[in-house]
Amino acid sequence: MKTRRDFIQQVALTAAAVPLLRLPAIAHPLREESQLRVAFMGLGGYANRVADAMKDCTKARITGAISGTPSKLSDWQQRFNIPAANCYNYENFDKIKDNPDIDVVYVTTPNGLHHSQVLRIAAAGKHVICEKPMALNAREGQEMVDACKKAGVQLLIGYRMHFEPKTLAINNMRNSGVFGKVKFFQGQCGFTIGDPTQWRLNKELAGGGSIMDIGIYAINGSRYMTGEDPIWVTAQEVKTDPVKFKPGVDETIMFEMGFPSGAVASCLSTYSMNYLDRFYLIGEKGFAELQPSTGYGPIKGRTHLGELTQPHKTHQTVQMDEMADIILRGKKPVIPVNGEEGVKDLKIIDAIYAAVKSGKKETLHLG
Repeated sequence: MKTRRDFIQQVALTAAAVPLLRLPAIAHPLREESQLRVAFMGLGGYANRVADAMKDCTKARITGAISGTPSKLSDWQQRFNIPAANCYNYENFDKIKDNPDIDVVYVTTPNGLHHSQVLRIAAAGKHVICEKPMALNAREGQEMVDACKKAGVQLLIGYRMHFEPKTLAINNMRNSGVFGKVKFFQGQCGFTIGDPTQWRLNKELAGGGSIMDIGIYAINGSRYMTGEDPIWVTAQEVKTDPVKFKPGVDETIMFEMGFPSGAVASCLSTYSMNYLDRFYLIGEKGFAELQPSTGYGPIKGRTHLGELTQPHKTHQTVQMDEMADIILRGKKPVIPVNGEEGVKDLKIIDAIYAAVKSGKKETLHLG
């Protein structure tokens, strides 16, 4: 599976109209009938993917850009018709607080920059969409959630799969009892990573290795596929190339989780094997499989009742229209995408790294 790799050299709100109008002046009121006005922070590979997908959005549009590279800002101005007044760098983007053309900032910078940038965006009174993982650890993630709550803005995490039709179909089938009691989940996520100098292999910027990039899909997927949050985790790490994967940058981690119902999960996260993009769910009455399960192309799925046939639509297009409804109209998604969900995944990641070091079962308290 490919994600945003080319990247970087540098660094329900509308429950009623009246409360919106009473928000502090920095939190610009959003009109029920308006499109969500989005500024991107970090104009690398994934930002470009989302921006291109937004050409087909009906509820969200690009109105701003933030980057440390002037040539990227110039390119985005031309491609997406962004006024120069709506373009900022990493030093002056706090001025977005005075720009009514921007409702939300989509943060697609490296993981290690998310925390400080989201705090500044919240202080400017703008909503935030932050790519996953939302921070380097659960402590940072909770500080981001708290800052956004204090500022009266929403924090959403870029969980595009939470809106994917086949994923939602399995979720609905599980809730309806089609699979019976869930017994087991398997998540396999991996690819062979390339350029050894990229930020994803930099501990300071990435916060780790494969778990912080591809493994989080299995972590998050285990939760929405089973419908539960895990209560314990064990983990083992394998490193075959200590030169490419320096201390603190994991190459391959195998981890297991247990859930309150008694269901268990077995997952693999790796930067050294291709063709790993599969979710498998077993219940007492049936099964569900997604393969590919999280890739950008069409997701393919089947259950014991047959093939899943929901049509494919570009994930990021659906995500941004759905997030516009969440922010502008207070829509409640079937599978949550708020900051609290992001913190839960970070708590699991923290516990996985702890289990690798301790060799013991780590208890989880996700709340």
